[in-house]
Amino acid sequence: MIRLNLPEYEINVSERDGKQQIFDFLRRKFVALTPEEWVRQHFTHFLVEHKGYPKGLLVNETELRVGEKRLRCDTLLYNKAMQPQMIIEYKAPHIQIQQKTFDQIVVYNLLLHADYLVVSNGLQHFCCQMDYDRRSYQFLPEIPGYNEL
Repeated sequence: MIRLNLPEYEINVSERDGKQQIFDFLRRKFVALTPEEWVRQHFTHFLVEHKGYPKGLLVNETELRVGEKRLRCDTLLYNKAMQPQMIIEYKAPHIQIQQKTFDQIVVYNLLLHADYLVVSNGLQHFCCQMDYDRRSYQFLPEIPGYNEL
């Protein structure tokens, strides 16, 4: 896997049935090591270890339902009242972040009404803060620390 624009951490990789797996410390299990998962694991460690996000408020692979349609949110940060506060969407490093990536996260946010939307491919990271009163959003210069939310 390639080096990302995120801090390194002590990676726990194993092999099962000839396929590499990486330990997801939020789900507490090994999962398939895909390029997107490589980004997810680095990003969630970055949030917890460098930005002060409580591990217990982060959840990976949350399923959302809209009627019969099922959507999968990559990572959610909940606030202490267990309301969605941040939605994080990951792409593999070789996938350029485009408008359709933001369209995808906006669909999730129609259901969740989170205060922050984050998109990362491990090389580029974008964070928007929502302002529901003004029906607008603002791109932030960096991912805020937990105490800044």
